[in-house]
Amino acid sequence: MFPENFRLRDSVGRQGAHWRLAIAACMAMLALTAASWARPQETRRMIAHQAPPGGEKPNSSAVPDVYAVTGHFDRVVVLRFKYKTDLLAGLTRMVKQEHIQNGVILAAVGSVRGYQLHQVSNRTLPSKDTYETNLTQGADIVSMNGYVMNGKLHPHITLATPDRVIAGHLEPGTEVFTFAIVTIGVMNDVNFSRLDDSSYR
Repeated sequence: MFPENFRLRDSVGRQGAHWRLAIAACMAMLALTAASWARPQETRRMIAHQAPPGGEKPNSSAVPDVYAVTGHFDRVVVLRFKYKTDLLAGLTRMVKQEHIQNGVILAAVGSVRGYQLHQVSNRTLPSKDTYETNLTQGADIVSMNGYVMNGKLHPHITLATPDRVIAGHLEPGTEVFTFAIVTIGVMNDVNFSRLDDSSYR
């Protein structure tokens, strides 16, 4: 038989070990909770668009499957954006200031402090868009492309974080971090009026 004081010490030691395990588990839970609070917050929401007039009509044989618009660059405009500038608002302002009626977004580099984009999320008309927002996640600008059509912007952007790549239609709320540079080829002598008209089919 073990002495009584040995059994008592053993019981106390086991209780202490259980307490230490419980405290360690609580600390781990607190650390996970803090990490989730510190993690950048991403939200997603879907918007279904109403079909434009005649938007549900079948394709017309009078509209070609593909057609060409031929022109040349009148000039190339390079835009530079500073820290905390809203990328879309700055693009819109400079397109107006530089009198760009039609053009091609050729390239972009830099970084953002957060982003808001949307991507198409279905495959039958009318379209549905998923808006992806994370205003606390910095990202590199990998590329930007798109068009200026009759003074209206249609920009798409690709961003990279340490974990993934995000791409879609640029939305307000995407703020510049270190800097951003966007290059636009101006083609004011062409007609881009039907390029992004989904009802022209």
